[in-house]
Amino acid sequence: MADDGTILIGKSEKPEVLLLKLANRHGLVTGATGTGKTVTLQVLAEGFAKHGVPVFAADIKGDLSGIAAPGNSKPPFVKRAEELGLKYEPDQFTTVFWDVFGEQGHPVRATISEMGPLLLARLLDLNDTQEGVLNIAFRIADEQKLLLLDLKDLRAILSFIAENAQELTTKYGNVTSASVGTIQRALLVLENQKGDLFFGEPALDINDLMKTDRDGRGIINIMAADKLMANPRLYATFLLWLLSELFEQLPEVGDLDKPKLVFFFDEAHLLFNGAPKALLTAVEQVVRLIRSKGVGVYFVTQNPLDIPDTVLAQLGNRVQHALRAFTPRDQKAVRAAAETFRQNPKINTEQAITQLAVGEALVSTLEGKGSPTMVERCLIAPPMAQVGPITPQERAQCMRDSGFTGKYDTMVDRESAYEALIKRKGMNADGSPVEASTEGGGGILDTIGGWLGGTRERPKTGPGSRGGPLPQSMTEKIITSAARSAATSIGRQVGNAILRGVLGSLTGGRR
Repeated sequence: MADDGTILIGKSEKPEVLLLKLANRHGLVTGATGTGKTVTLQVLAEGFAKHGVPVFAADIKGDLSGIAAPGNSKPPFVKRAEELGLKYEPDQFTTVFWDVFGEQGHPVRATISEMGPLLLARLLDLNDTQEGVLNIAFRIADEQKLLLLDLKDLRAILSFIAENAQELTTKYGNVTSASVGTIQRALLVLENQKGDLFFGEPALDINDLMKTDRDGRGIINIMAADKLMANPRLYATFLLWLLSELFEQLPEVGDLDKPKLVFFFDEAHLLFNGAPKALLTAVEQVVRLIRSKGVGVYFVTQNPLDIPDTVLAQLGNRVQHALRAFTPRDQKAVRAAAETFRQNPKINTEQAITQLAVGEALVSTLEGKGSPTMVERCLIAPPMAQVGPITPQERAQCMRDSGFTGKYDTMVDRESAYEALIKRKGMNADGSPVEASTEGGGGILDTIGGWLGGTRERPKTGPGSRGGPLPQSMTEKIITSAARSAATSIGRQVGNAILRGVLGSLTGGRR
């Protein structure tokens, strides 16, 4: 690595470097499986960290965790360093491990509100109609000041919508029980896949990803994604959410001497596969504009064709490892990859892509005023940290030393939409009926009668309460009157039993 504001990627006839001041113009690392993409990612991450730039990267196979341990001077790395005119010096980097499931790193959470209806619809694979219902749920929660923090909050507001669909239709549009049922079923599937661990509080503070260590080096944040990949849609949605949060929360800073954060998105094709147009537009906008927030985004995938053209055009720094060309489709992919580079008359780019050895790549980076250099075939520099996974004991030690122990480990469940809606039904948070009170006459029975008859305002239940009368049907009047009469004549014990029946009837009557 040079000390002149550059990161050494490798060497052709000359050193191939990445200019830090242009590193926020984003980048792309591509190549077939086993050609060295992860090593290139590690070389770049080490280079950024040495210059004081924090890094966030997803670790698909667990191999990237080795960046937390010193390199072991393997002969191939020592030889490669000598070929590049470098001295191999083992190094290690301050690393913080994160994990949505809280098993191999500190838990990462987001609230339902932060995720928003667009990303949630993508995560749940909803159609346009179902996404519309989800938008209604968010709108009503916002108007009613109901906090949507976790999955049970979203389930509760959806149930509320289903129970009051007839009254809500004139204001928000048609809501069918089938659409609500489909969303609820999708949420159940997500919950069974442990996706519920991701939604809740304390939510991740993105400032915790943008720290340096005591030596001024950027801290490398590693997201354990080997188990997360069992649900690729959750993986892609999480990374897009994180990118969107960075875009929304960070201030405009213009062009800096070096990025404030560099974000590596491995297996990037998962973000775009089957994505609706609205989502692709959102991704394009974020990638285009997040540069001015001082954030560089680097996509890592097998083929440039995995990235939509509108996004690909934003990626100025490129490293292309070998691609195979055994079929006509493969040959088309190789041709397309070759066409993304600024051509070098000394190199047959299309032919070179199929001939690259492991540890070799075609490289083109931005220079001067942002124009790409001509493509060069080069040897990739060796990482100075360990290549390959660290042990569980070493990972546990990194977690103890991270400074985040206790901040994210325990989930907090404060009062939100679920609790507020339960209280409106006269139920406790565990679903049991609130006991009748002898104070003020009829207690909970009078309260319910007041709601239905319009003679009493709803009780204030905190952020999610609503005031005002609720219309009463003749059937509900009869049920309420009968229950109150029974409670008076045969005693509190029987009256409470009938009360439970009343609450069940009212709940069923509103569906």
